[in-house]
Amino acid sequence: MARSSTISSPTAVALFATALLFLLHPLNAELTADFYAKTCPDVSSIVQTVIHEALQYDPRITASLLRLHFHDCFVQGCDGSVLLDNSPTIKSEKDAAPNFNSARGFGVVDKIKAAIESTCPETVSCADILALAANASVYLSGGPYWTVLLGRRDSLTANQGLANTSIPSPFESYANLTSKFYVLGLDITDLVTLSGAHTFGRAHCKSFTPRLYNFTKNGGPDPTLSPWYLTALQKLCPPNFNPKVITDLDPTTPNLFDNHYYSNLQKNDGLFETDQELYSTAGAATVPIVNSFSADQSAFFKSFTRSIVNMGNISPLTGSNGEIRCNCRKVNKS
Repeated sequence: MARSSTISSPTAVALFATALLFLLHPLNAELTADFYAKTCPDVSSIVQTVIHEALQYDPRITASLLRLHFHDCFVQGCDGSVLLDNSPTIKSEKDAAPNFNSARGFGVVDKIKAAIESTCPETVSCADILALAANASVYLSGGPYWTVLLGRRDSLTANQGLANTSIPSPFESYANLTSKFYVLGLDITDLVTLSGAHTFGRAHCKSFTPRLYNFTKNGGPDPTLSPWYLTALQKLCPPNFNPKVITDLDPTTPNLFDNHYYSNLQKNDGLFETDQELYSTAGAATVPIVNSFSADQSAFFKSFTRSIVNMGNISPLTGSNGEIRCNCRKVNKS
């Protein structure tokens, strides 16, 4: 069954505020592939080594680290703000609705930072660590490898309010979802491509149970859920679900970065409402892209390497702006 959606007024206001921020700090072309060639030439291998070790005891970590990069870039640009803890002057983005009891991998980021600091002290930003970790995470999970552009510096602030409005939720309407990407300079292809990151990782019941119960006006479930998937999810997450229960984002190959996410959408097996809307929204420009990526994994991989770089270029701090944090969880002392 097809969907249709409109943008709500509060969301439109939030998107306008995000657009204003984007205009003030546009995409920056100062990032380069060889930024640490002389100052920290082994930075990529250090990041990959730490993540490879973490994978031995946490199969979810690669998806979690990729998600951190996404959630960082969507809030005042790719500046490491998502990593900051609460302090007398900072309201942490970790406590924003999209991240609270959901975002994870911060301990692994700490280990990466410590390993880099022991080799290249006060050189590599936490924002760049997130970009490198995203690359290593995708590659170690069977996905493509790309050239990461580097040279970001770390923010001195976080923006919990903007995190609440700018990061797409699993319940976003199609119109709101596309708008949140457009306002940051990301197009329809970027939207479909980056959504493909849901080809691995896990999600809590709270992020999809509204689709299972009382979704329609007559109290029924989301009609775009396939019968078998609806039954399986209702069994896993009853109305009084355990908040600690998680399930695979991709029921086919949950730990691999591949194109099964798109074939799942074609079968009405998308876990999040925002996932399935890419295929089930009537007349949506996203549908042929989903079909293309489902038929050709190489096309998806090629597109992903472009879109993740596009996202990583959102409003970075460079030059003398920001700082290189010694501890990713807090700003340096003046």
